[in-house]
Amino acid sequence: MEKAAHLNPLARLLRRRIERGGPISLAEYMALALGHPEYGYYRTHDPLGAAGDFTTAPEISQIFGELLGGWCAVVWEAMGSPAPVLLVELGPGRGTLMGDALRVARLKTGFEAAVRLHLVETNETLRRAQQKALAAFQPTFHNTFADLPEGPLLLLANEFFDALPVRQFERTAGGFRERLVTFSEADSTFRFTLAKGMTPPQQIPARLHACAPGSVVEISLPALSLAHEIGRRVAAFGGAALALDYGSDLSKPGATFQSVREHRRHDPLDRPGEADLSAHADFESLAEAARQAGARATAILPQGLFLERLGMHARAEHLIARADDEAAERIRTACRRLIAAEEMGTLFRALAIAHPDLTTLPGFDDGA
Repeated sequence: MEKAAHLNPLARLLRRRIERGGPISLAEYMALALGHPEYGYYRTHDPLGAAGDFTTAPEISQIFGELLGGWCAVVWEAMGSPAPVLLVELGPGRGTLMGDALRVARLKTGFEAAVRLHLVETNETLRRAQQKALAAFQPTFHNTFADLPEGPLLLLANEFFDALPVRQFERTAGGFRERLVTFSEADSTFRFTLAKGMTPPQQIPARLHACAPGSVVEISLPALSLAHEIGRRVAAFGGAALALDYGSDLSKPGATFQSVREHRRHDPLDRPGEADLSAHADFESLAEAARQAGARATAILPQGLFLERLGMHARAEHLIARADDEAAERIRTACRRLIAAEEMGTLFRALAIAHPDLTTLPGFDDGA
């Protein structure tokens, strides 16, 4: 017991759970570290900005949210301008993205009157910030997507899918075995161990069965379930959802589970609840889940290409023309960070999920 005295309250809770029931899945560890009602990271921290643990695209440049607002307005018109329409954001941060988006989208005649703003957020500190930033639009808050009312939908999800829990499976000579989290009494640390039994092959996507021994496959059942439900809703009631996140356009092996604390890499099994945890989104599987629900899923684009197609350069030049030299350079630097291949431009991907009749969506010209 003395060796574990340094453990924080959530680590002690996890340790007891493992002692009583054996190693736990990475998904369970991740869900508790991020979402425990009392000790979870997203329940207790304001993670954004210089004083937090990471910075997201809306905090880098107002142009990001403005372009997404224009996207929503054009899609709403293509839907036939339904009124009312649910405008939803999953994980809205401090309300920065939605505030920038609505500043542009409300210029579309009839859009502001039609919109009913719904925000999916569990962090009370962030909810207060969102309420303050978006008070003019009278947001309604929800803990989960499932709590939303039904109806025509416009949805934004920026860096949301990456925070949903994943399970990991390691390819061994005999097949796949799940990587579980256990606790070492010897040095009072959490570490990975392999499940004793084999994972049934049907739990692993067939396209990954042939990966080399030692490879790790990550699967997020909550992410697939959410993509399926979004697909079901837009197929049934009309609308579209736009997801931007870091990840891959093709399902492939790789252990991407990671942690960031104070803008630096952090051991994801150390001090649970005190650092952000994430894993790359599997966009191919998300698109497949949405299509299975009857929706259209677009081609998956690099974020940089998507933002360029929406007019990022033109908007930046418009702002630069009104700025002094110092502000103009900040605008250019922010844009490079969002679209350059060596920055966020190719690490992040964009995917739209829509009603099958919405065959043309801004930024996506594939017609799929």
